[in-house]
Amino acid sequence: MKALVLAGGSGTRLRPITYTSAKQLVPVANKPVLFYGLESLAEAGITETGIVVGDTHAEIEAAVGDGSAFGLKVTYLRQEKPLGLAHAVLIARDYLGADDFVMYLGDNFIVGGIGDIVARFAETRPAAQIMLTRVSDPRQFGVAEVDAAGRVVRLEEKPSEPKSDLALVGVYLFTPAVHEAVTDIKPSGRGELEITEAIQWLLDGGHRVESTLISGYWKDTGNVADMLEVNRLVLESLEPRVDGDVDPASELIGRVAVERGAVVTRSRIVGPAVIGADARIADSYIGPFTSIATGCSVEHSEIEYSIVLPRASISGVGRIEASLIGHDVEVTPAPNTPKAHRLVLGDHSKVQISS
Repeated sequence: MKALVLAGGSGTRLRPITYTSAKQLVPVANKPVLFYGLESLAEAGITETGIVVGDTHAEIEAAVGDGSAFGLKVTYLRQEKPLGLAHAVLIARDYLGADDFVMYLGDNFIVGGIGDIVARFAETRPAAQIMLTRVSDPRQFGVAEVDAAGRVVRLEEKPSEPKSDLALVGVYLFTPAVHEAVTDIKPSGRGELEITEAIQWLLDGGHRVESTLISGYWKDTGNVADMLEVNRLVLESLEPRVDGDVDPASELIGRVAVERGAVVTRSRIVGPAVIGADARIADSYIGPFTSIATGCSVEHSEIEYSIVLPRASISGVGRIEASLIGHDVEVTPAPNTPKAHRLVLGDHSKVQISS
């Protein structure tokens, strides 16, 4: 069995971060989301992996390399435009050949891995195997309708009036039967080849489609709130360690990891929290569920329930919480006078300013 990992897409819901970074490489607990997916594939015994990339291909390829760091053999497949999940299968036809494969969305996070579902699929070999989970707002997802026996009868992409609360999780398993489906379907009203329509094509043609309802944790890390929630979840299992330098005037409480080269002085860190390699924390408070990445600097500040990306600097500000702070960002206090806000913001930013 092969794997097809989707690592293209523009990541509009994570703007402005994704103007300069691939959404799949935004880290949780100081590790890119994409890496968790690649590790899941290796743990499931899958080694041959095709990664579909788009405009951010150079960044993805530099981070993943040949895949050997994950126990994988990676082939990169270029998708010129994000024209849908089924389009990704279409352009990967030559690579996939006659093999069964698992398609994994690179910005999805699943606790517990996919080993069990891969083993089940290999044993029973339906034309498609999908994973479902109950969500509060299914209008944001592909939605499955099932009958009284739990069999999938219909799928719809982002319906305005969902027939159920069962959303498709971003992991799909297919036999080669799907290739005829993606070739035959037409672009949707969004101008994309929808994988839900390809699976519906299989259903309409009498092919067997199996589903598994997962009760564990799953997130599509497409927005800031979900990124912070996944960061919280991963940090819950953090193993405390101190490989850097923490002075006697500092206090570490709970599960705190201080990476090699990091320096903590006159500060209080309450875990779970991770301080990345070569970071500098001075005269500050780092609260629970916070990831400070490599090379960051936090001085005379407080931050909690946040993700800070590499080389960001936070100095002399009050409390920061529930924030995603990008690469090489500088956060400093505004002048006391005149009383005004001075902002440099990317497109689609959201800012909250007290009156």
